[in-house]
Parts: sequence; C-alpha cells; structure tokens
Amino acid sequence: MASRTMIITESLSQQKVDQIQQYIPDWNIVVGKETEIWKPYVKEAEIIAGWNRRIEQEVLSQDSNLRWIQSWSAGVNSFPLEQLKVREILLTTASGVHAYPISETIFAMMLGFTRNIHTYVRNQLKKQWDDTNLKLEIHDKTIGIIGVGEIGLETAKIAKAFGMKVIGVRNSGKQAKFVDEMYKTEQLPTVLKQCDFVIVCLPLTKKTHHLFGKEQFKQMKSTAFFVNIGRGEIVDENALISALRNGEIAGAGLDVFEKEPLQEDSPLWDLENVIITPHTAGSTAQYDQRVIENILIPNLKNYLSGNDLTINLVDYHKGY
Repeated sequence: MASRTMIITESLSQQKVDQIQQYIPDWNIVVGKETEIWKPYVKEAEIIAGWNRRIEQEVLSQDSNLRWIQSWSAGVNSFPLEQLKVREILLTTASGVHAYPISETIFAMMLGFTRNIHTYVRNQLKKQWDDTNLKLEIHDKTIGIIGVGEIGLETAKIAKAFGMKVIGVRNSGKQAKFVDEMYKTEQLPTVLKQCDFVIVCLPLTKKTHHLFGKEQFKQMKSTAFFVNIGRGEIVDENALISALRNGEIAGAGLDVFEKEPLQEDSPLWDLENVIITPHTAGSTAQYDQRVIENILIPNLKNYLSGNDLTINLVDYHKGY
C-alpha cells in the first residue's frame, strides 16, 4: 500500500515532527516553508497543515488527493472558501492558540493609554520630563468585547481582575462566563455608547467587512479607546483616522490594518493617540506547540478513526 502524505508548510523542529509522526507512523510527512520542499508532494497530499498561496492551484485541481487543511492561523479569509466547499475539503483553524498573547497585547495597549506609557516612551527618546496630565485608570471602567471567542473570553477574565464591567457581542447572543451583559451584533449601537474601551476580536467575513465606520465611531464616547486585534478590513481606516483627528474617540491601539505592511504615508504613524504593533499580537514561543497539541493531533485522531473533526472546523456558510 502506498504511503499517505501530510505536508506541513511551517518550519518545525524534528521533535515536533516526531510528535505528529507517532500517530501516523506509516505516513510521509513533508515539512518546510520553501516551495521546492513540498511542491513535488502537493498532488498526493491528503492533509496540509499550514497554507501557501502557491499551493492553491495545485490542491484545487481534480486530481488532488487533499481532504483536510489545518490552518496555522485563526483567520481563514485568505483561503479559497467557496472552492474548498465545493471540493468538500475540511478546513480547521488555529483559533484559541492566541488567547494568552493577544489578551496580553490588548491590556498592554489599554494600560499604555490609561497610564500614558506611549507618550512617556516618546518623551524618553527626547529626554523630556513631562507628567502629560496623567489621570486615567482601568479599574471600574466598561470594556466592550466585540467577538467573544477564545480571545474575547480570556480578555473578559482579565478585565474582571481589574474590576471592569464587561459587555460582550457575539452572533448567538449566548451568555458567557466573565461577561456581565451579552448582546447580538445588531445591537452594537447600544453597546458602543456604554464603553470606555472597545475591543474588536472578530474574524473577517462579508458581514464584518467595514463593520466599524464613521457611524460607529460617532456612537462611541469621545473618551473611549478603540483596539483592533481582529482583521484590518473590519475597520474603515479613513473613518478611523477622521475620528482620531477630530476627537470623536480618545485613541486607538491597532495590530491589524487594511493593507499590510502599513504604508509609510499612512497618517496613523504620526497620530500621538495611536499605538501600532505590526500584526504581532498573537506571536508567542508556544504557538506551534499549541497548534500541534491542542488542535492538530486531537483532530488527527478523529480523522484517522473516521470521526468528525471536533476542534475549530470551519462552517463555510458562516465563513469562519
């Protein structure tokens, strides 16, 4: 019997490869980011962990053996979802592995704004001693978490340690631990006017594209801070820049942008009420290990047994 093939388009240590190999000892596992490593095996690959646009044309052809893709990222908006749906190829995401680093980034931004750390860093570079009219605290404020998944839940848990009121938004409206009030997406205006911090943790779909625009920023308090760690295209960037310049909101912490890398001529770079990170909120030394141990291997066991994949299976109808 010919061996079955898994491609992993990531740079993994041999220890991690061996960890996967023990569950599929007779499989050929091809590992590496470079095209020349995996290209000869694309057509025969039954499982691909990771993704690369150069793979797309090959795996969508009729003679491809592909049955399951394990994304190495939480977002799947860059995948050819419609074609994968037609081909009945399973797609699972890395949702959940980012909960710790991203929630920490969210609070780094929030604390940076309330304690003026971003301003003090600029002043340090200029050797300037200035108290910058420091007044704000996080304690007892209201945080709105737009998209209560794993990241949102971890953020809510930390927020309660600060004594914050936590308002959540999710499509189902289903209640969740650490969330004081839960709303549905269509109730967003009700949420925005209450929040001192608005945190976007949503995936990018047709419904969430430019969910935040001119109208939404006007609905926020002028003293509120906006943080986006979801996807850049969820926000109308021009509307955000206008809101920041006109004082409609107090500031913005941004890890994601409509076009990445953020263009050098973007006004966001020069706005003093903006904190920018280069799409690194989810970066952590534990990333690969969590994908492998918490998602890939448990799903692999089910796949080999002919059972449904139970972790992070994408619903093509919803787009996530």
